[in-house]
Amino acid sequence: MYRKCLLLLCCLLMVRLVSAQLPAPDGYHLMADQVYTTAGQWQGKMDLYLTQKAEKPTPLVIFIHGGGWVHGRKEDEKDFSVFFGLQYAVANVEYRLADVAPAPAAIQDCRCALFYLIGNAKKLNLDVQHVVVMGGSAGGHLALMTALLGNDHRFDQNCAYTDKFHISAIVDKYGPTDLNRWEAIRKASKASSAWMGGRADDTVWVNTLSPISYITKNAPPTLIIHGDKDHTVPPQQS
Repeated sequence: MYRKCLLLLCCLLMVRLVSAQLPAPDGYHLMADQVYTTAGQWQGKMDLYLTQKAEKPTPLVIFIHGGGWVHGRKEDEKDFSVFFGLQYAVANVEYRLADVAPAPAAIQDCRCALFYLIGNAKKLNLDVQHVVVMGGSAGGHLALMTALLGNDHRFDQNCAYTDKFHISAIVDKYGPTDLNRWEAIRKASKASSAWMGGRADDTVWVNTLSPISYITKNAPPTLIIHGDKDHTVPPQQS
């Protein structure tokens, strides 16, 4: 009986550790679960890691988790050490997954997160001229969409924002960029197809969800990282 109780306690502690936010490092404070938007009963939340004693506004990196638009949580992202070392503020964002709302909901949410941060930059002591958007896999796709849309507000109905803004850079880790050329969205066996909401064969619609559609000569500098043996998102997507 004692061993069973001990095992149960260990499991509960492990779940708590996995689900918890990364603690703030020295010199930072954590504003956990800040609500940046709502959609019906759903609340969009982010974890903010802000420098404590910055004498001037700090640059910002926005992290967007992956998971094929169908799973994953902001708490899964914990490797911010490089940015902490550079004294960046960090915003770790969650968004609606496919079981809550299909495309373009996740794009809308990430744009809302961006506008929330820009709109509250003075209060949060953020430097809006130095903003990096970063994500991996589906998060890479969303980072690209969030930044490349720029002042194109077609997905911004939930968070109207009319002022011009600037994104300094994008970091895309193995995110899909041309969804019409990615067969996973049309295979019912693939989780990513659920995000398309039954519209995967509407090529015009799918193009509007594809970062490649928004590349211009004025696009922010972009770092793309992709393994050449990736069997989920083909390297050709980069």
